[in-house]
Amino acid sequence: MRLKALGTAALAAGMIASSSTLAADMGLHFSWSGYPACSSSSPGFTVSGVPSGTVKLAFRMVDRNMPIYPHGGGTIAYEGKGAIRPGAFSYAGPCPPPGRQHRYTWTVRALDAEGNVLATASASQKFPPQ
Repeated sequence: MRLKALGTAALAAGMIASSSTLAADMGLHFSWSGYPACSSSSPGFTVSGVPSGTVKLAFRMVDRNMPIYPHGGGTIAYEGKGAIRPGAFSYAGPCPPPGRQHRYTWTVRALDAEGNVLATASASQKFPPQ
């Protein structure tokens, strides 16, 4: 009986791992190149592998050197295109102390019409870029 329970648990774990791999195909890219410090206008993004059924993209930025600072992000309608224009939403942009460089991570969540997360992707870069 115990062996059967372990087999069922392993099968369930495999199914969960398998379903989460589908969402792992989503990608995110951005660049700070030419981006001014302390700007409240979002950079441009490129998303790839966005799952069908996505109606919104929710972006959030975290400063890895100061994770408690509320940079925020924004949610935009997804129109089926990979390029998200600069300035698509407002947030508290990267503004490290003068002479310092911080690492920032953007995370994007693909949302369906009910607000369920279909996939997630992240990308990190230092600001200011060097």
